[in-house]
Amino acid sequence: MDHLKKLSPLLKGFIEKGPAGCALSVNHKGETRFEDYVGFSDLKTEKAIKADTIYRIYSMTKVVTCVAALTLYERGYFLLNDPLEKYLPEFENPKVYRTNDKGELYITPASKSIRVKDLFMMTSGITYDGDANETEREVREVMASLRNDKTINVRELSKALAAIPLAFDPGSQWRYGLSHDVLAALIEVLSGMTFGEFLQKEIFEPLSMQDTFFTIPDEKKHRLARLYHRKEDGSLHEITEMDFPYQQGVSFESGGAGLLSTLSDYSRFAHMLANDGELDGVRILGRRTIELMSTNHLTAEQLTCYDWDYLAGYGYGLGVRVMMNPQAGGSNSSLGEFGWSGLAGTWVLIDPKEKLSAVYMQQMLPNFEAYHQPRLRNVIYGAL
Repeated sequence: MDHLKKLSPLLKGFIEKGPAGCALSVNHKGETRFEDYVGFSDLKTEKAIKADTIYRIYSMTKVVTCVAALTLYERGYFLLNDPLEKYLPEFENPKVYRTNDKGELYITPASKSIRVKDLFMMTSGITYDGDANETEREVREVMASLRNDKTINVRELSKALAAIPLAFDPGSQWRYGLSHDVLAALIEVLSGMTFGEFLQKEIFEPLSMQDTFFTIPDEKKHRLARLYHRKEDGSLHEITEMDFPYQQGVSFESGGAGLLSTLSDYSRFAHMLANDGELDGVRILGRRTIELMSTNHLTAEQLTCYDWDYLAGYGYGLGVRVMMNPQAGGSNSSLGEFGWSGLAGTWVLIDPKEKLSAVYMQQMLPNFEAYHQPRLRNVIYGAL
């Protein structure tokens, strides 16, 4: 894969017009074929991005959460089509916000229960906070409380979300939201451990992921890359107000966006999935479960809501994008290539057919993901 050398000038081009620094690792058939670190983790001190730099991976946490839940699925703890209230009783008899012909808001019972599968698929009716509809506005109030109370945990968040009428009937639409945070609460109930304890025991320790956690230890804080906001004039300004979840004493362990990790750690996790669920003799998931995870689960109707332009050609599986139409996406990747990305521009690609994985790290808002990620993908596959 000598053509992977083309990635180095691409990364340098990214930091000329984007993040302060970035890093990329590509693993093929069990060997690291490319690894590079470009730019700075701290512009003020000109501290270089290095192998031990720690990043906020935000929504790349979702892939870890879904894998963790699937380990319990493989042990028979739940079925994907089970009603969620069987395990989280607060979701019994869900309600839905609706509007009539006059635009007036009213509430009725949902047409069906939320299934466990709906949490994986983002078809639950649970949203993120926002202002697009009444559900989002009520979720915004709940999340504001979370930021003001360090003692709230995922179980309490689940109960608070269950009290809010859904944005739509479960299973009728795809909508990005807090479904994977509720999935973390399900893991706690089924395992009898906190979410963080379960991840540590079942994923991080077996895979020797020593720098992946929700709360950053004091002795590792100096390794955390700065997070920057890029203004329209190209200047980068540090953001610090988003770091409260990672501090000591905060109980909330977000299944949707809470983890910190390194390029090396997350690359080990990604290549475990690319290698049919096993790495260095340690099995985390079965091959057939990964095949199920990385198959599109959305119906034609649900796919109309899955309309992010830069994900053209992809469907959505159990918590991951899934390539189902390379022609539509202008992609040279494999059918079934899967992964996800994070708010600050981090990205993971996993391809069991090619035994290929790639992890990209940066820390910038807006993240330029629609520019960076397809280009990384196409160069990587062009080297095969």
